[in-house]
Amino acid sequence: MDDGKMVRALVRAALGRALRCDPDRLPIGLKEEGGVLTLQGEVPDIAAKRRALKEAAAVAEVRRVADQLHVKPAVRMGDGAIRDHLRDALIAECAFQECAVRVRDRGTLESVRTPIGTVRGTIDVSVDDGVVTLDGSVPSLVHKRLAGALAWWIPGSRDVANALEIAPPEEDNDDQITEAIRAAHERDPLVDAVAIGVRTQSSVATLYGTATSEEQKAAAERDAWCTLGVDDVVSQIQVVPPTAPTRETRTA
Repeated sequence: MDDGKMVRALVRAALGRALRCDPDRLPIGLKEEGGVLTLQGEVPDIAAKRRALKEAAAVAEVRRVADQLHVKPAVRMGDGAIRDHLRDALIAECAFQECAVRVRDRGTLESVRTPIGTVRGTIDVSVDDGVVTLDGSVPSLVHKRLAGALAWWIPGSRDVANALEIAPPEEDNDDQITEAIRAAHERDPLVDAVAIGVRTQSSVATLYGTATSEEQKAAAERDAWCTLGVDDVVSQIQVVPPTAPTRETRTA
């Protein structure tokens, strides 16, 4: 077995364990060239994408991983619809009220919102085959991560390339990641942010607390996976359905 085949076999086995599927039936293609391993294909969700990239990079024989993985969209949408949904989400989000928003339509960058008064950044949105690209600058890492989460929340998004710069620059750390996950939880209508805690260590986010349903728990976990810089998510959230009211309560 040549070196390239050996590396692909090792990675395929690691991906099979991470995604809990037969290594020979992975929805991921592997291409190795010049020490760079490229992962291609469409995976079920962002958690699978992040896990696949992490496991591939952990194989000692892999020098560098190139990401060409896309996520299967919850709803198939055209690029224009994805762009318009994200445009509206950015304009509605109060955290971006001092940021200009522009969208690329048919190759032309069009301004859709210019703040009155202080301008603290510009977010440029473009979409190509379901892949959202964010360019420009924002005032903090939390803003950058929140913009990325909003892009991931669009049902038709297949991937998000978040190239937003931070002006002025900030040093990234686990606390920044934790703050961004909390910001996403606070904005997610499916999540009770008060009931769910977050801590991050070495880019691994741990979620704890309670959720009233499996749907709410899954939404909180998804928000963490959508946060740029998160390598893994450990969920300790307990599902505690709301208690049914007693007869006395109902008749009070």
